[in-house]
Amino acid sequence: MQKQALGAFQEYREDRFTKKIVFKEQDHVVFVLNFGPGQQLPAHKHPGATVYLTVLEGSGVMITDEIEVPVTAGDLVQVAGHEQFAYRSADVRSSLSVVLIQTPSEDYAKEI
Repeated sequence: MQKQALGAFQEYREDRFTKKIVFKEQDHVVFVLNFGPGQQLPAHKHPGATVYLTVLEGSGVMITDEIEVPVTAGDLVQVAGHEQFAYRSADVRSSLSVVLIQTPSEDYAKEI
């Protein structure tokens, strides 16, 4: 068993969002995305994967196949690998815990 405190991965920057790896295995990865007010995760897909995103702090808008859905702390969202999605933080900072199952490639499992 391994245990991590997700708060330790909530690192914010004024110039861009951050991605901090919590756990990484061969076919899945768990990470935290941190956004300043108004920062956005660009639209993208995870071919062959399933993504679970939990809003840890703050609020924003999840955009999936051009449909916008407001989300707030405590919400859990599932995104299929074929769906194009993005996230935009509201006017407050926000953090998402992300579980990516069947990681499409090593590029999806890197910190930024």
